[in-house]
Amino acid sequence: MKNNFIKQTAIYFAAIAVTVGAVSCSKLDEKVFGSKSVAAASAGASTADLASVYGQLNGLASQGNWFAFQEHSTDELLGPTRGTDWDDFGTWRKIHLHAVDGAHNQLYDTWNQLNGALFQATLVAEKSSGAAQAEGKFLRAFFATQVMDLYGQVPYRSATAGADDIPEVKARAAAFDWIIADLDAAIAALPSFGTGSDNHKANKQAAQFLKARLLLNKAVYKANPSTPTTFSFDAADMNAVVTLVDAITASGKFKLSTSYWDNFKWDNNTASTELILTRATNGAGKANQTGGTADVTWATGMGTHYNQAFSGWNGFTTTSDFYNSFESADKRRYDSLGKMTEVSGFNPGFLVGQQYKYEGGKKVMVKDRSGSPLVFTPDVSLFFSTEAKGIRTMKYPLRGDQMGFNDENEFVLFRYSDALLMKAEAILRGASATGGETAASIVNAIRKRAGASTLATVTLTDILAERGRELYLEAVRRPDLIRFGKFNDPVVERSAKSDAFRVVYPIPNQAVSSNPNLKQNVGY
Repeated sequence: MKNNFIKQTAIYFAAIAVTVGAVSCSKLDEKVFGSKSVAAASAGASTADLASVYGQLNGLASQGNWFAFQEHSTDELLGPTRGTDWDDFGTWRKIHLHAVDGAHNQLYDTWNQLNGALFQATLVAEKSSGAAQAEGKFLRAFFATQVMDLYGQVPYRSATAGADDIPEVKARAAAFDWIIADLDAAIAALPSFGTGSDNHKANKQAAQFLKARLLLNKAVYKANPSTPTTFSFDAADMNAVVTLVDAITASGKFKLSTSYWDNFKWDNNTASTELILTRATNGAGKANQTGGTADVTWATGMGTHYNQAFSGWNGFTTTSDFYNSFESADKRRYDSLGKMTEVSGFNPGFLVGQQYKYEGGKKVMVKDRSGSPLVFTPDVSLFFSTEAKGIRTMKYPLRGDQMGFNDENEFVLFRYSDALLMKAEAILRGASATGGETAASIVNAIRKRAGASTLATVTLTDILAERGRELYLEAVRRPDLIRFGKFNDPVVERSAKSDAFRVVYPIPNQAVSSNPNLKQNVGY
């Protein structure tokens, strides 16, 4: 099988460019994943290139690397092996089974990707001034957050460091304070969200959102990852979360979208009233955003069968337990969209059961490769699955009359309903309610929009479950589960509780070898 997995040329924030080639063999499509490069830092690198930093956000829109570590490690996504398809030397299995080690190919790719972006953002944050510097500080905070969250420590190389200087390393608690300082500076200097393409770049509300997310997770990030504990959430931090979310609301720029799928379908940039930070895709008619464009057609192709209307790679699935956590009437699980369902046969949400498509205007059953009806079944195995096993996901619905690699869905990074759910959780963790809202009123407003039933009371357990249903495949499930103390619990395809130290990933072996300031995380 052809080696099509992501190939990255990335930097390790030092003076020397490091080229990394991934060694995976899968059904990923080179039309989406060609060779991608990140500008290298040379001995004289001093250019503060804001466009290059924004370009690094596009790299997050991929089913591998950062996204895979946040999602495949949870109950929301897994990559079953189908004969010889998707074996990839155990790449996907190891993430789902919490068995990643320092030699994992995607671990190193992700490390280089995020730290390369972090160094580029540092150049902007420390060498620019005015509006560009404010954007650079936000972007540095964003990428540093991802490194801190995944790896538990953050390398830092100043913009004025010499070519031979070894990057210092910030422990997780110190990194948290550094990131918050950047965000405070960004919030003070960034313009408020306006209209149009403002969600494609740093804005005041995006910085407020990221700070709220960090404070909600402060108990986790301030804890020593080598000694996991039951987290204690400070009421002052939770009140700060509420204040930040209220400030986003007070901007008057955001409200719950009328339809859940307005946030993800092909015209989400104009249809949604929730998008705080996104990346535009390469579809026709898109604004020329700073740093190029992303692509989200992988979100469909990673699961759809070769014979469906959008011919995919028949790969990833959700777990039956996660699918069953939705009520049957919940539109986030199943809905119908004009210009999609009536043309392609696809429905947004999850694909399960007999699959259909349209040929010559007629609805026909999709067949598998042997000519039998293609019926997606809930049962699936990481190790031995046939081509029809597993419930597939349809998070970014594609317009049926185009249904190709140029569809225009924008990749969502920050969304207003997430902010509201953060407020609801903060209230339950000790914050004072504001604006006449309670945790129950917030959650039920979100559930009502989805067509789900009203909850008489809302507990923290309910919040975690609702965050899963509302935000699935938005790369927040892993940190959510960690914050609630559930990340290491067994799931359908991981029958035993994983070791507590797995709440952070190992540092890649190559990185540890190249920087004596990096110490391998406990347990690895």
